[in-house]
Amino acid sequence: MGLESFFPKILCLFLLFITFTPSFAGKPTAYEVLEDYNFPVGILPKGVLDYDLESSTGKFSAFFNGSCSFSLEGSYQLKYKSTIKGNISRGKLSSLEGVSVKLLFFWVDIIEVSRHGDSLDFSVGIAGAGFPIDNFEESPQCGCGLNCNDVKIRKIRTNLLVSSS
Repeated sequence: MGLESFFPKILCLFLLFITFTPSFAGKPTAYEVLEDYNFPVGILPKGVLDYDLESSTGKFSAFFNGSCSFSLEGSYQLKYKSTIKGNISRGKLSSLEGVSVKLLFFWVDIIEVSRHGDSLDFSVGIAGAGFPIDNFEESPQCGCGLNCNDVKIRKIRTNLLVSSS
């Protein structure tokens, strides 16, 4: 059997392997799903291990290897539980569970995130804050946020807390 007859057989086996191997045809990452729903990847910190998404209802869960917390610009402290849940639709995350922000001396749950043009609005129920979308181009890292290895990545810009009327 010559090399010229062996090569097509190897090529066919390789193509079959690619077609039926889950790792090549795997589901998109949680960050890619965010982008599909018109959100920037940076609203989730690095380290999502897996997620579940019911595409018909938008109900989702995302899983980390333990809780995750970090500060942004030394003023906003955020905390993600090991599992976060909610509902996702184009430009809106609602019924969020597992994400909180420290306001003054209290931890409050972020219950909704909505995109309006080039800004993201975060709601904690009775109040909210808006941020330019370019603040979320990169995912923060658990423990150090956007200032890892003594390298400041960027400054977070905010719009003041507003009532959720």
